[in-house]
Amino acid sequence: MSESTNRTLRYAMVGGGRGAFIGGVHRAAMALDGQMQLVSAALSSQADKALASGRDLRLPDARNHTSWQALLDDELKRAPNERIDFVSIVTPNDLHYPVAKAFTEAGIHVVCDKPLVHTSAQAHDLLQATARAGTVFGVTHNYTGYPMVREARAMVKAGAIGAIHKVIVEYHQGWLAPQIATGDSSGAWRTDPARSGPGGALADVGTHAENLLCTVTGLGIESLCADLTAFIPGRRLDDDASLLLRLSNGARGVLMASQVETGCENDIRLRVFGSLGSLDWRQEDPNQLVHSPIDGPKRILTRGSPWLSESAKRAIRIPAGHPEAFIEAFANIYLGVAADIRARLAGTTADPLDADYPTLADGARGVRFIEKVIESAASSSKWTSMAG
Repeated sequence: MSESTNRTLRYAMVGGGRGAFIGGVHRAAMALDGQMQLVSAALSSQADKALASGRDLRLPDARNHTSWQALLDDELKRAPNERIDFVSIVTPNDLHYPVAKAFTEAGIHVVCDKPLVHTSAQAHDLLQATARAGTVFGVTHNYTGYPMVREARAMVKAGAIGAIHKVIVEYHQGWLAPQIATGDSSGAWRTDPARSGPGGALADVGTHAENLLCTVTGLGIESLCADLTAFIPGRRLDDDASLLLRLSNGARGVLMASQVETGCENDIRLRVFGSLGSLDWRQEDPNQLVHSPIDGPKRILTRGSPWLSESAKRAIRIPAGHPEAFIEAFANIYLGVAADIRARLAGTTADPLDADYPTLADGARGVRFIEKVIESAASSSKWTSMAG
């Protein structure tokens, strides 16, 4: 690549200031490989907090903004060799749509946290806007960035476990088992439908489970039967979801997502059962993938091993036996976005193994999934079609 396309990519961040867990995760992930640099930000909707957060990160005053609108206006006035290459949106969910649309329409690439937006209409609008602008749009379903998740995907695609019969995907948390104070800015907004959107645990962690299932298996969900519950009195959004799934190849699935399972931290598990064997991966032990072939003993595949697929190898930074986990998985998503941006700067098409990241289409599918689960849970019908 030319020097202009192989340079450090400049990015801005909207949201993610003081007290926000996920903003620091995104910044650490982007810093990990030295390919991206934070040059501008609007880190909070509160002006004082936004400026203080920017100063914490040593941003110059001229690029430390009190609103995302001011950030965008400033970037558009700058020369192309100073302007950001992309924006990372890590705000509460209600701001995803207006911020993403404005930056997309300005011709700036976007990476957005999940769930993408509140409605399928908004998602469709973003799909159209991105098609018009010709920009990159990534969604940070970070669990697909783990090397052994990518190994599972490669094994399924290669037929290692045969035809898929059943998939069980689980996401268990317990942090919402107690009531959360309304003034707790770190988490209370997730139970507020005006800010979080129509789904609670379903949107926050259930969309990760849906994305994991669809990414690894390559299958879609054709219909579902859902039960949503809010166990905490007065809570306006679900905190527990249980789903039965019918998948596009005729397989069956079970999806569970909860944030009130006391004692659980971030327990994600994916099991894929096929005619020739099965795969089992857990996020709290992410460097191993258990393969149980039908005609032989169980095998424990480990991250860093030389016999892994190319897609898994490209997601690995350090030798086997040295744990890689959450930050590195996020970093792999950002590396995929960066590869796509660099290819477009060069006027070429990126290698799919390099530009490996959840796209806007994946995010839009997740929004429709939320809507259909809510429709199913409110219906007296046994099954709700994803097509209707």
